[in-house]
Amino acid sequence: MTHDNDHGDPKTRPLLQVQGVTVRFGGIVALDGVSFDIHRGEICALIGPNGAGKSTLFNCLSRLYDCNAGSIAFNGQTISRLPRHRMAGIGMGRTFQNLALFHSMTVRDNVRVGCHSKHHAGMLRNAFRLPGAARIEAEAQARAETLLDFLQLSAVAERTVADLPFGTQKRVELARALACEPQLLLLDEPACGLNHEELEGLGQLICEIRDRLGVTVLLVEHHMGLVMKISDRVVALNFGKKIAQGTPAEVRAHPEVIRAYLGADEAEEAQAQAQAQEALP
Repeated sequence: MTHDNDHGDPKTRPLLQVQGVTVRFGGIVALDGVSFDIHRGEICALIGPNGAGKSTLFNCLSRLYDCNAGSIAFNGQTISRLPRHRMAGIGMGRTFQNLALFHSMTVRDNVRVGCHSKHHAGMLRNAFRLPGAARIEAEAQARAETLLDFLQLSAVAERTVADLPFGTQKRVELARALACEPQLLLLDEPACGLNHEELEGLGQLICEIRDRLGVTVLLVEHHMGLVMKISDRVVALNFGKKIAQGTPAEVRAHPEVIRAYLGADEAEEAQAQAQAQEALP
């Protein structure tokens, strides 16, 4: 199935197309006609105050929620009818704010599970020694070792995840999400719970994932310093509606974004101060 607006060269077509997405929970409108595109090779950030609809949109992309209206297309294919276990197979990986790891398993085994998620029959093949099992297992092992090295996890590969510091556990989940070789990586508040040093390393790592692995990144993040430093483009939501999109500088200066974060009175004061600064010789 192709998207209604699937025209032109697939290489220039947006990787992700969100068009008019609306989600309601009873009488509450969580998303109200949200539209934006993400192009290959971008780092795009989704920002907004608590309750803006960011997590709801992520859950629609992951097929955890259904849209009441609108459409989402990935690589030109409408995903609304795909089962959620197919998302890794089509090229979409995700981390979670609350880590989705097997805490009693080793780091290496967690990453290997992520490798098999791309071929959801991989575990079944191994269990019943079906044809191709040895090849799939060898590929998973090689992919896991590459990611352990890339994310500097080789030294703790045999450690149980539960025994590791939180910052290291977040890198393990990142390795698990990358193990399915995604074209698009969804990062759900990757900076949450990290200290200053870990935060600095995270920004560099996200850029390396894009530059070295060729993975497009969409992140939901409250840490504005990180967003403004690494993002190519920012989409801002408030009360379920898109209020701004553009470069980090454009979105940071947008009156609706300032109002959403500071409130009307503070936003007017901040704008007046900025204008006064500009008027100074």
